[in-house]
Amino acid sequence: MFKAISPLDGRYAERLNPLRDFFSEFALIRMRVITEIRFIKALDEVCCFSPLTADELRRLDHIETHFGENDFLEIKEIEKTINHDVKSCEIYLQRHAGLREPNRIHFGLTSEDVNNLAYTHLIKAYRDTVQLPQLKKILLKLCEMSEIWSDTVFPARTHGQMASPTTYGKETAVVLNRLYYQTRQLEALNFCGKLNGATGNYSAFIAACPEVNWQFFTRSFIEQYGLSHNPVTTQIEDHDTWADYFDVTRRINQILLDLDRDTWLYLMQGCLTLSAKEGEVGSSTMPHKVNPINFENSEGNLKLSNALLSALSENLTTSRLQRDLSDSTISRNIGSALGYAWLAVSETLKGLGKIQVNEAFCRKEVASCPELLSEPIQMMLRRAGVEDPYGLMKDLTRGRCISLRELRKALDSLDVKPSLIKKMKKLRPETYTGLADKLAKSMAEEVRMYLEDDAV
Repeated sequence: MFKAISPLDGRYAERLNPLRDFFSEFALIRMRVITEIRFIKALDEVCCFSPLTADELRRLDHIETHFGENDFLEIKEIEKTINHDVKSCEIYLQRHAGLREPNRIHFGLTSEDVNNLAYTHLIKAYRDTVQLPQLKKILLKLCEMSEIWSDTVFPARTHGQMASPTTYGKETAVVLNRLYYQTRQLEALNFCGKLNGATGNYSAFIAACPEVNWQFFTRSFIEQYGLSHNPVTTQIEDHDTWADYFDVTRRINQILLDLDRDTWLYLMQGCLTLSAKEGEVGSSTMPHKVNPINFENSEGNLKLSNALLSALSENLTTSRLQRDLSDSTISRNIGSALGYAWLAVSETLKGLGKIQVNEAFCRKEVASCPELLSEPIQMMLRRAGVEDPYGLMKDLTRGRCISLRELRKALDSLDVKPSLIKKMKKLRPETYTGLADKLAKSMAEEVRMYLEDDAV
């Protein structure tokens, strides 16, 4: 691995071990063989061949459950001679399955019947067993942050300028809400598969066994293994549900990218702080530095992932006429796109575990901007029927630094009830956060219920 071209198989190789069961060449070939075996068994339902014997079934089961490195290497050796990856799996099975009627292997199939199902099962398995659990860890962490800092006053900025104060818990809940929605979209997504021959017309099946309802057979076969049936295709499955999956993953990445960048800016401004890890070095020359490296690493990997995911969505949903081979080499990069995303999420998780809100700094930052109270004051004056309260507050505060004392003095000159002036004078920037505390807690509560229900 020290001579790996890609950092995924070099620098990050050990961390990416969980993905090798889904996106390695070994994983793909193994899933092709499993798909072929499943089809061989399913043919017993339509009686085009004599039923499999108990010994034949045992041999097929053994190949499926014990497929290992030697089997993989044998298939790769076959491929060197014939230069066809799926046909190599067929020849391997002819050698090892010991079937009385070996012609049932790959019967009526085109390579893409096997490939689309193999890839889709791997993507689905990755989503269910690795990707969703990782995203739910992020959701749980954001729940904790929303709850802990639900009422912790935090400076807000719109257009980079100081705006109505918020709380850090509520701003975390915004990200939580977005990720929660997209995670549910990802979880609910159904993948499609096809099994209908060289140009999608079941022609070879019908020619050999016209008495069989092949549409019913293939639908049942595909749905049996958790996929939806795509009834009308060319030689290839259109991959539209793959594109749905890549696009949802890309939106999740984009939300995390937004989080990474905002967290980086909050750290730069001093609103957040990072805990220093014993033994780590922040700079080769400046010993004092604690760098936001996790968020920066995540940002870089998210950009790479999104570039690849966009390319996958765009290219895998198009094919010249009934089939061209460009999708074959593009599909081999699915693991890279998802590998960069997996790395990014793990880095964001690490980073979130290190941050703290600099509460004293944030309170002082907000308290030093009493002009922020021009919003609630002008709203109270509107209700009181004062003419052009917005203009009054604008003239007093826009582009100016004004003290709380000056603001209160200006209120004394207003022709309104003394009780209203007294009420307005009680306003303070650091307590002007509306429903932020409630919003943060309620969002966290809803997501926790989802996570608990999912765990049952």
